[in-house]
Amino acid sequence: MKTFCIFAVENAINERMKIHKEGHKIILYTFGILILINFTLYRVAGKTLFFYFFLLLSIGIAAMIINFFRSPNRIFANCRPGTVAAPADGTVVVVEEVDENEYFHDKRLQVSIFMSLFNAHVNWIPCEGKIIEHQYQPGRFLAAYLPKSSAENERSTIVIELENGEKILAKQIAGAMAKRIVTYAKAGEYCRINQQMGFIKFGSRVDLLLPLHADVKVKPGESVKGNRTLIAQI
Repeated sequence: MKTFCIFAVENAINERMKIHKEGHKIILYTFGILILINFTLYRVAGKTLFFYFFLLLSIGIAAMIINFFRSPNRIFANCRPGTVAAPADGTVVVVEEVDENEYFHDKRLQVSIFMSLFNAHVNWIPCEGKIIEHQYQPGRFLAAYLPKSSAENERSTIVIELENGEKILAKQIAGAMAKRIVTYAKAGEYCRINQQMGFIKFGSRVDLLLPLHADVKVKPGESVKGNRTLIAQI
């Protein structure tokens, strides 16, 4: 399979921000409600301390919503065959060998990235290959940083087969506040780094299940950026 990676020099200046399409309606509704409440308070209470307090609170809420739905424009640099890029912004909470019992039914290296409310929540394809499996599983909404959230929470899973036959599993996991997982990747399609995998709304986690011989480049506690940080080389 042809390698689709784009080689480029990345820096913050070139990382243009836009609002992700998954946030358009939510932002519109939120702004409408906040404007209506503030207008009503102004008409009822006038220029009181309470009105100004709620106005500042509204501005803070609006800023947080816009920040959450930001969609950075990033191009992954120096991609090689077998490269695994970070699928999300956040903090690495797990790097360990686990028993994978949903698809592979064998031992795998798990790398888990926890996304807080302050991270961008767009998810990227972690490697290049063919998507051979896509599964959605309903579940609970436990805090995404908990280890059992990988097996008990609502989740969407894709399995990617690399050109050399190796397989990688990427799992989008809902968190305590996340109530909707969106997955754009479909079984049977070829995928590439720099392509969006989906979006998780309001707090979540992404797991990668890699072959045991994968050379993992990150460690627990490390902050990573989606479609920018190198996670592993296979």
